[in-house]
Amino acid sequence: MTQTLLPGVTGVLALADGTILQGIGVGATGAAVGEVCFNTAMTGYQEILTDPSYMAQIVAFTFPHMGNVGTNVEDLEQISGGSETAARGAIFRDVPTDPANWRADSDLGSWMSRRGVIGLAGVDTRALTRVIREKGMPHAVIAHSPDGSFDLDALVAQARAWSGLEGLDLAKDATTRQTFVWDEQLWEWGEGYGKLGTPKYEVVVLDYGVKRNILRSLASIGARATVVPADTSAEDILARKPDGVLLSNGPGDPAATGAYAVPEIRKLVDSGTPVFGICLGHQMLALALGAKTVKMEQGHHGANHPVKDLTTGKVEIVSMNHGFTVDRESLPAPVTETHVSLFDGTNAGLALADKPVFSVQHHPEASPGPTDSLYLFERFAGLMDKAKA
Repeated sequence: MTQTLLPGVTGVLALADGTILQGIGVGATGAAVGEVCFNTAMTGYQEILTDPSYMAQIVAFTFPHMGNVGTNVEDLEQISGGSETAARGAIFRDVPTDPANWRADSDLGSWMSRRGVIGLAGVDTRALTRVIREKGMPHAVIAHSPDGSFDLDALVAQARAWSGLEGLDLAKDATTRQTFVWDEQLWEWGEGYGKLGTPKYEVVVLDYGVKRNILRSLASIGARATVVPADTSAEDILARKPDGVLLSNGPGDPAATGAYAVPEIRKLVDSGTPVFGICLGHQMLALALGAKTVKMEQGHHGANHPVKDLTTGKVEIVSMNHGFTVDRESLPAPVTETHVSLFDGTNAGLALADKPVFSVQHHPEASPGPTDSLYLFERFAGLMDKAKA
């Protein structure tokens, strides 16, 4: 490759079409391949980079200034693991700033280095965002070498050779390996994270890559969450006699994970147990009900997405993170569309007319993002109350 690196370059992003973006390496050294998406959130970068839904992706932050709130040991969304089961890389307009927040215990760059997240700063993220909007999310390799030594031809070849997210079951790697119980509640100012006392509900969470704040949100409505691996059978779940089942978020192609998950979800729906799906859980519930999912060109990633709840007429600003979507035209009766994205009209929620089953494409637990949709956990609690009556 004839492109010459500029002086002082220690990081690059090599796209599959041969484009090379040059800049300053941040965080871990080495190289990682993935799908490049852009995220429009102004803060919450630690939660974003530890969200398992970003597994096999490189996140380009459109907000130019990152790092000012630092990082801490509390704002992790993964249950365990590092960049191998979350975001592989991060792209910034400016080099992350030093932390200036009372909760910080580390700067962003050092934290990324410890986690194995490769970063690139000093690039035109607006231009990269335009490329993604016009051509879709590219396959790429992000690399950081302090001595500025890169084999650009090899990096581009690696990006071209990567198969992409379609057909990948990543939930099998993001899921927990063993069952555990969760009782930590949502964070409150001056109090920190609370603890659930006597539970009002028993909920089983099918873990496809669950975020901690989903589990905290359940605990805050009085639910003790028993988290089980993604391939747990419906029979094993129902044997626990749960008041409800939550299908979690997660990475990868819903059709691939659905190969083993969808038949079990159908059994859960048929049992009459209240079911609540979020993100990947929403997509696989749709598959179980007879709908189809499709890969999106640029996806939805950010904390400022307008969604309309068609059951109330209310418009909410929500957090989203998905590269696949439910084909709204494929929704069969008696499935009702309950939420819709006001950005592009894509499906953002569904419910069954004859069973206590519903799901949403967005993240009602936020983290990061607004909490406009936290009421959905109360809606889940209402379904469990009705089922227990």
